[in-house]
Amino acid sequence: MKPTVVVIGGGAAGFVAALFAAREGARVVLVEKTRHGGKKIVVSGGGRCNVLPGEVDAGRFVTASSPRVLARILNSWPLAEQRAFFERPPEAGGLGVPLALEAETGKLFPASNRATDVRDALSAACRTAGVEMRFETAVTRLAPADPADGPGWLVGTDVGADVRADAVVLATGGLSVPNTGSDGFGLRVAERLGHTLVPTYPALAPLTATPADGGPAPHAGLSGVSLAARVRVSGAKGPAPAPRGFLFTHRGYSGPSVLDVSHAATLAREAGRPQPLLVQWAGLDADAWDAALRAPGAGSVATTVRAHLPARLAEALLVHADVPPDRTRADLRRDERRRLVEALAAFSLPWTGDEGYKKAEVTGGGVPLGEVDVGTLESRRAPGLYLCGEVLDAFGPIGGYNFLWAWASGRLAGIGAAHAKSDAP
Repeated sequence: MKPTVVVIGGGAAGFVAALFAAREGARVVLVEKTRHGGKKIVVSGGGRCNVLPGEVDAGRFVTASSPRVLARILNSWPLAEQRAFFERPPEAGGLGVPLALEAETGKLFPASNRATDVRDALSAACRTAGVEMRFETAVTRLAPADPADGPGWLVGTDVGADVRADAVVLATGGLSVPNTGSDGFGLRVAERLGHTLVPTYPALAPLTATPADGGPAPHAGLSGVSLAARVRVSGAKGPAPAPRGFLFTHRGYSGPSVLDVSHAATLAREAGRPQPLLVQWAGLDADAWDAALRAPGAGSVATTVRAHLPARLAEALLVHADVPPDRTRADLRRDERRRLVEALAAFSLPWTGDEGYKKAEVTGGGVPLGEVDVGTLESRRAPGLYLCGEVLDAFGPIGGYNFLWAWASGRLAGIGAAHAKSDAP
């Protein structure tokens, strides 16, 4: 008899888990509380969906678990094979969604620039594979079956009778972007079933700089200014990040350069060691800025800085460094140049918090990778339970990395569940 696999959660990881479990011969029931599933797919990338990164560096992922285990999970479905899966026609086992590389960012998007094409193709592939799709259905109970009735799981929902399963895949996401349906259900279930949790927190989240007295953020006047910048958390180890987009908001700071380091800022604060952000504006280091300010000629310092930065930011930095706006490069004093170079290449940005799960791209923390089988993602605490996607303790930077993780871990869990032995508690 075909094993029955229930996949809880119809997001990126859940769709892929259901599809591959069905293709491995299991009877699959996908349970999703929203109307069509894939809500985070649809809203990602401003409705375009950054399906994959252009290249993969496993070292850019964040986890409190073993980086080697994380790399093994990623390598179970390499980037080239994932891209081929999206682009192959359905009759050849793919989704029929051509991808296009955005040269300036190195990201892969659907060629149509429509995120709904990705969600709809996944849903259609699941239906073609025989997955029973139960949308607008919430799981209310997950428990081991009565031992007298044999091994397995009972999945209770708010619609109809319990479903008996040989294996269950938890693909419920974490806590980020709650308006897509993420409410931490899978994390609570995993903990109840014996898993420990790496403490969760909003990751890839905009940072705020709201003073305690409720006044305006220190740089609120620059709201809307955007540019490329290198951003790091003071004291952070490792190579300097590449220049990425930075945006001043009325409450603080956003953009990929900020989101990618927000976890380090948040964790430092939670450890009682808050650190400022250090910024290289335009991605230029101190030597580059010093050379620009020493360039021969009678040009003004303000013009030199504005050649690389938006005018409003350039003016604010000149004020910060106490350099008169009409100063020429030739007349720039040594102490003025030192202060200005520091403001341009190592500007200290104050921050007070983050925008929380509502604006976070992903959830940091979750179920430790050491508590799942690396080859199948089966729980080491509750046999017959498989975990994937955001419920696990791993996330990557902005740029398609987190979909890469969802696709790879979802596939691994789905295949593992389809071949589960009937030894669930």
